[in-house]
Amino acid sequence: KLGKELGLFIFSDLVGPGLPLWTPHGTLIRELLNDYVWELRKTRGYQKVTIPHITKKDLYETSGHWKKFAEELFKIETREKHLYAMKPMNCPHHTQIFAAFQRSYRDMPQRYCETTMVYRDEQSGELSGLSRVLSITQDDAHVFCRENQIEEEVFAIWDMIDSFYKTFGFKEMQIRLSRHDPEEFEQKYIGTKEVWQKSESALVALMKKRGVENYIDGKGEAAMYGPKIDFITKDSIGRTLQVATIQLDFNMPANFGLEYTNEKGEKNNVVMIHCAIMGSLERFISTLIEHVAGNFPLWLSPVQVKVLPISEKHADYARSITKKLADIGIRAQLDDNNESLGKRIRVAKMEKVPYILVLGDKEVEAGTITSERRDGAHTEALLLSEFITLTQKEIFSKEIW
Repeated sequence: KLGKELGLFIFSDLVGPGLPLWTPHGTLIRELLNDYVWELRKTRGYQKVTIPHITKKDLYETSGHWKKFAEELFKIETREKHLYAMKPMNCPHHTQIFAAFQRSYRDMPQRYCETTMVYRDEQSGELSGLSRVLSITQDDAHVFCRENQIEEEVFAIWDMIDSFYKTFGFKEMQIRLSRHDPEEFEQKYIGTKEVWQKSESALVALMKKRGVENYIDGKGEAAMYGPKIDFITKDSIGRTLQVATIQLDFNMPANFGLEYTNEKGEKNNVVMIHCAIMGSLERFISTLIEHVAGNFPLWLSPVQVKVLPISEKHADYARSITKKLADIGIRAQLDDNNESLGKRIRVAKMEKVPYILVLGDKEVEAGTITSERRDGAHTEALLLSEFITLTQKEIFSKEIW
């Protein structure tokens, strides 16, 4: 309901259910969120990579996905009768970037990240708004490392997750250890029971070192290739949500024969850490929309400032104010249509614009502005330079109110 009212995304019967189409405003929010995740990652040595959206069947046969999840794949048959699949995840493709070059211990770790769509053939009855879709945008990352680098890499990801979610007011995180179900080992997982015990014990030790004494036991919730630490939080209306995840994987690197040369010139196996901060952008944005009731913080609002001249004679001044704001990167929008000022203010409030500037005779004469904040805070006779300083500070700090 809010997404439609704010004009962020649409669904089309011609395109199909579970395939959201993002408007300019919705796309801006997606890009800003993704930029924030990249800010966190680039300072920790991650590098962007790009992969195609399809693959030969062979890739998923090697990874183990074809045997376990063939029914969930969108399949493509070429004119030459070759069988391809739309990628349901990115990790097998990323292994091939790592495998393309000889690696030594000096090259480790390798940290790849990519925000890209994946596709899963969900049943129509399982689709639900943005939270369950056929085209899923993942802010995906994979770290290829040595065993003695696992702790440092996992804790660096954990720090990013904490920073990201605290920005939006998700302050309390529960931890779930999603482990395998021994009774369904052959049907659901790859690798050996010994390797699974090793990886699960490693995550338990890391959680304890991080100060997590009490965690949810997620028996049967592991990924096909390894256990994971799932982060659980609550939104502003008390609903429990799974958000980020860190997954420890000894099995897929082994399937692809990923190795590096150690200090003695010997070949060692590679460990793979799968991590997503938002996870699915669609699901995270649906959560965020409801968490803030559509009242996005200033840095994330598609329109940050609405400029309203009281009448036509104030329009030139309003246009100059709008241009000055836009020139320094503030997303300002002029509303000088023929509707009454009261109606234009109501529209801006319905659109949940953080700041409304009302400009009339006294503002034009004094060269000032009158500002009303979305939460009702009201300031008169404010110099534009003062307003710019205020908003830029708020944007930089990612303040939420």
